[in-house]
Parts: sequence; structure tokens; C-alpha cells
Amino acid sequence: MAKNEEKRARILGVPVDIVTRAEAIEIFKGFMGASGCSLVVTPNSEIVLAASNDRGLKTLIENAGLIIPDGVGLVYASKILKIPLMERVTGIDFLSDVLGYLQHTGKSAYFLGSKPGVAELATENMKAKFPSLVIAGYHHGYFGETDEKAIIDDINRSGAQFLCTAMGSPKQEKFVYEHKEELANVRAAMGVGGSLDVWAGNLKRAPEFYQKHGLEWLYRLLQEPSRYKRMLKLPVFMIKVVFSRRG
Repeated sequence: MAKNEEKRARILGVPVDIVTRAEAIEIFKGFMGASGCSLVVTPNSEIVLAASNDRGLKTLIENAGLIIPDGVGLVYASKILKIPLMERVTGIDFLSDVLGYLQHTGKSAYFLGSKPGVAELATENMKAKFPSLVIAGYHHGYFGETDEKAIIDDINRSGAQFLCTAMGSPKQEKFVYEHKEELANVRAAMGVGGSLDVWAGNLKRAPEFYQKHGLEWLYRLLQEPSRYKRMLKLPVFMIKVVFSRRG
């Protein structure tokens, strides 16, 4: 599906769509009625910083059908750069809208990623939350290149029209980008990060206070202290944003 460049801003040279949550789901609905596989990406500050130094990752994002501004750092950056980003659209909230749409229309999903057993448990929990949702298949994310063809074949056999990949960024997006021509029935695919673990109950979503104040990153850090090295990239991102404005 053609991309609307007029609705795209750039932060450190990396495109981000200027969309609300409601607009994003309408764009997604368009993908489901079109041909081919459209990639939905949800960049945060860390991903934008990485893409500004990684031509391959930047090209992948450039060619995505929908680039959702997920990450409070992007909202802060947009204010510094005077870019009219309307709101932060978190990936997991957008996914809730997607699953509701799939349930309503009878279209199906496939969950790929996380540790063995996680996608299966996430499937059970999402079926409990969305009783009419069709989850056509699932597979863990611990596989090598030699297994990729078999996994693609399984996705195609399932008939799933929406693919969730939870293998960490940018691996999850690169998997889709490299194989999208082989996905016969998938109309939209999205890297979902830790969403499968949240749905499975292995990770807790940040309480509403943290969500409203853009502090989900802090809550995640408290759950997983090993992420502290990744958090150190946030001030680097903001410094680069400030200097990019001056330039």
C-alpha cells in the first residue's frame, strides 16, 4: 500500500508517522483489504537512534506501511523539533485495537516469538479476552536460519492474515522484511516486542500512573534491571535531537 509522505515526520532522519491511535487502526484496516504484506513498525527512541546509524534498519523503516510513534522520547523530541506528533501510540494498545478488529471481522492471527510455551499461553489468554478471535497458529522464537522455511510454510498453511513477531527489535522486523514476499496470506505483520510475554502473564504492564506519565520504561527497568545499559541510550538520543535542531 502506498505510503503518505505528507503524514510523515523525521527524527534524526528516521521517518515517523504523524497519526493518532484511531487513525493508525484505520490505516491497518486498509492493509487488511489490500494485496501484499504491509509492515507495521513501532519505533521508540532506542530504535530511532539505531536506525540513524544503520542504513539497513533505516531502509526497512522507510519501506514500512505504518510507523507508529511508540516511545515517550519521540514525543519529547517532536516538541524540541517542533514536529506535530499528535500523540504517543503504544504498540500494545494498538495491538489491542487490532485484535478487536480481527475478532469482529473473523480474520486470523499468528503469534511468532518469545521462549517456548509463551506464544501458546498468550494464545490461550487472548482467546479468553477475545472469545471469537481466531489465532490460526503460533511458534516460539528460538529458531535458526535453517528453520525459517518450515516456519514460513506453517504460517502460510495456517491462513493467518496478521502476523505478530516477538523476537526483539530489529530482528523481529527484519524477519518480516526479508520474508514478506513469501507470506502468502499475511496482509499485515508487526514486531510486538514483549507483548506476548505480557499477554502470557510473564511480564506485567506498567500501572496506569506510569503509562499516563510516560514512565513505562522505568517500570520495565524495575522488572528487568539488566536493561539499564539500553536505558543509557536515551540521553544520547535526546542530545542528538537537540544538536540536530541546531544543525
